[in-house]
Amino acid sequence: MLILGIDPGLQKTGWGLIESLGSALQFKASGLIKTDAAQSLPGRLSFLHCELCKIIEAWSPQSAAIEETFVNKNPASALKLGQARGVLLAVPALYGIDTAEYSANKVKKSIVGTGHAAKNQMGMMVKTLLPACGQVSEDEADALAVAITHAHYGRRAPHPLKKVEQKEGS
Repeated sequence: MLILGIDPGLQKTGWGLIESLGSALQFKASGLIKTDAAQSLPGRLSFLHCELCKIIEAWSPQSAAIEETFVNKNPASALKLGQARGVLLAVPALYGIDTAEYSANKVKKSIVGTGHAAKNQMGMMVKTLLPACGQVSEDEADALAVAITHAHYGRRAPHPLKKVEQKEGS
């Protein structure tokens, strides 16, 4: 299964693609989507949308996962990040791709073994688990870590964004 991991951000969004074959993981690609701070917010969100569409169209992932955001002290920044996350969640859905969400602590625990791991520990473990990824940015490493987490947990639990069918009583 080809999994797209996403580390959301308005300025920089990291993305990473891995192939999960049973318990084996293989690095496929990663990169950054960087928006221009001089553009309007709608322009930046539109750019995120278009760039993620290009990635999905080029690679055709079967599943996606995104990191949940922490509560920011600056309400304006938190709102903008939330808007970026909304775009990044909507794009895979437009392609019929299920998208799971994982907390930063869950990702860290999955990759390093502790929910409070440092960034450098995360990067080192991502390189250990995916040696072919080479030198990647922190945002790319985070996105790859999200994809790895989804490879470990994604098939065990019901998908968090799946619509639950309800039976109506007669």
